[in-house]
Amino acid sequence: MAEKKQKVLTYKNRPLVRQGRSIYYGDMSADHVVMMQILSTKKVGELDVADKVNVQLVKTDPSLKPMEAIVKTSPCRGLGAALDRASTWLDVADKGEESLD
Repeated sequence: MAEKKQKVLTYKNRPLVRQGRSIYYGDMSADHVVMMQILSTKKVGELDVADKVNVQLVKTDPSLKPMEAIVKTSPCRGLGAALDRASTWLDVADKGEESLD
């Protein structure tokens, strides 16, 4: 049987993958990705919507220990704000700018 190709959800041309309450944003073959952890949700009608999100820019170098791989971290209110911050961080990281602090 032929395998079906699954569409990957993207935001600003970068892949988004959700695993439980964590969302990984970016290309795992790049130097950096962003991990977003949903810390709390709120009800909007029938839906649970992300309320507090912790955003971390992480190096993908497998030789680094997990704590050494974290470049920066920031809390955000809502998934939209978290995605915008993540996109900006990856834009800067992709350009190789040193101003990731």
